[in-house]
Amino acid sequence: MSAVFEQPTLWQRVKPVFLGFDGPLVFSMLLLAAAGLVTMYSAGYDHGTRFVDHGRNMLLALLILFVVAQVPPHRLMALAVPLYVVGIGLLVATAIFGITKKGATRWLNVGIVIQPSEVLKIAMPLMLAWWFQKRERRPRAADFLVALALLAIPVGLIIKQPDLGTAVLVLAAGLYVIFFAGLSWRLIVPVLLLAAIAVTALVLSEEYICQPDLKWPVMRDYQKHRVCTLLDPTQDPLGKGFHIIQGMIAIGSGGTTGKGFMNGTQTHLEFIPERTTDFIFAAFSEEFGLAGTIGLLLGFTILIFRGLMIAAEAPTLFARLLAGSITLSFFTYAFVNMGMVSGILPVVGVPLPFISYGGTAMVTLGLGLGILMSIAKSRRLMQS
Repeated sequence: MSAVFEQPTLWQRVKPVFLGFDGPLVFSMLLLAAAGLVTMYSAGYDHGTRFVDHGRNMLLALLILFVVAQVPPHRLMALAVPLYVVGIGLLVATAIFGITKKGATRWLNVGIVIQPSEVLKIAMPLMLAWWFQKRERRPRAADFLVALALLAIPVGLIIKQPDLGTAVLVLAAGLYVIFFAGLSWRLIVPVLLLAAIAVTALVLSEEYICQPDLKWPVMRDYQKHRVCTLLDPTQDPLGKGFHIIQGMIAIGSGGTTGKGFMNGTQTHLEFIPERTTDFIFAAFSEEFGLAGTIGLLLGFTILIFRGLMIAAEAPTLFARLLAGSITLSFFTYAFVNMGMVSGILPVVGVPLPFISYGGTAMVTLGLGLGILMSIAKSRRLMQS
């Protein structure tokens, strides 16, 4: 009697491909993407093709997410060193051949115009996770010093462009890996205390340190102005403080339920600067109010908590460090953007994930989520 072999159904064939698409992660991403499309349509309706371009960028990010989700974490680890080296090379090329806009040299023409610093948002945690995976048993003090050196090189090159916002994000992504790798609290707590003391001293001595003719070491004049504007935006309400003041007015005027879709006066009368990029959260809050903001925060909360769960359940140290760093990078994006628009942090040019306009940033977000999906998939396959 001949054996009978059943042909697998189409769903059985494609099911392994979709195992990496973690449900809560997909839900949070779709919620944020929907909010981004709706807000971009309202805020960017008179900005040419901004809405269409934003949708195209999202589709491109989704495609990258889908492809990366199929790549096992051990293959991602093999890309760590090459991607880091390429990223550093692109930053050096930008410093030499880059395109300068508004006094900043951040872009490079390689057939298309790209912002190479975006590459380091993923390459940096990849590289440091690879570094500590190779020293899995017990990292020594020298290993942490090398990790800090690997982090300092791209951060220094990005600050020189200058691009403080991206430098903060790359620095944070690297520090998250170092923290999860086992950096002692005895080293972390003194740094936090010194930071708290510095911030307190900055606030108390605002009148002296913000004098126009006083130079700050290391920081450029425009960075000094951003800090001083944060401390008291009313000193220059039509100049340096205009962004923060108008952002806070828009957020406050939204009230509980908002003014309604396409009805934001601060947005459509063009009081909000950069309303499709850095300050799009102000446009969103004005039209959808506190209720909409809570929904937006819920989307980010689900994404962050689910990402941390994926990190905790990751099968290897490399995957755990990488997932933890990428997840907390999403938190940093959201916290810094909402903070600077609300007037509690300096304006540093950090986009709001999935909401703000920006092609390279959107691709980076898709790549980061794809890596999280890949790690979640590897865990499920090991359990099955």
